[in-house]
Amino acid sequence: MRIAVFTGSQSGPPSHQQAAATFATELARAGVGIVYGGGNVGLMGVVADAALAAGGEVVGVIPQHLVDDEVAHPGLPRLEVVQTMHERKAVMADLSDAFVALPGAAGTLEELFEAWTWGMLGLHAKPTALLDVDGFWQPLLDQLRRMVDDGYLAANRLDALGVVHDAAELLAFVAGYEHPARKWTPPPAA
Repeated sequence: MRIAVFTGSQSGPPSHQQAAATFATELARAGVGIVYGGGNVGLMGVVADAALAAGGEVVGVIPQHLVDDEVAHPGLPRLEVVQTMHERKAVMADLSDAFVALPGAAGTLEELFEAWTWGMLGLHAKPTALLDVDGFWQPLLDQLRRMVDDGYLAANRLDALGVVHDAAELLAFVAGYEHPARKWTPPPAA
C-alpha cells in the first residue's frame, strides 16, 4: 500500500515537524509506502527523511521547474520528474491507494481538495483524510460543516473525509473505508 502525503514546503512549528516525522516513521514501520511532492524542504523533507530513515519506501513526484529550483530531494531512491503541477497530482494519484493532508498552505489545500473532489466525481474510490495536528484542520472543518449546513456539500461527503491523529488511526480509517456513491449518477434504466 502507498499513501499520498500532501504537506507544506515550509517547516511550521516544531510540534508539526515532530508529528510529521513520527507519522512518516510509523507508516514506514507498518510497511506503507509514501508518495509525496518530491521536495527536500519544509514538512515534505521531514516526511521523506523520517520514512527513509525508518527503511520505508518513498516516491517523490516533482515538476521539472522545481527540480531546476533545486528543491528536489537528492536522497530519494525513486523520483518521478514530470512537466506540470497537473501531471504531478495525476501521477501521485495513480501511484497511491489513499490520500492524507498534513499541515500546509495553499498548495496542500489545493492537492487535498482535488483528490477529495475526484472521489466525489467517481474518478477514484480512494480514501482521503486529514492528519489533524494541534487542531490545525479544525477551522477548515468548521467551514466544511457550514457548507453542509447551507446545502452546498452533502453530509455523507464530509463524513467520508477522515480526520485522524496518527498513522494507526489513518490505517484503520483506510481499512474500514466505504466510498460514497459518486456525486453524479445516471438515472436507473427503465
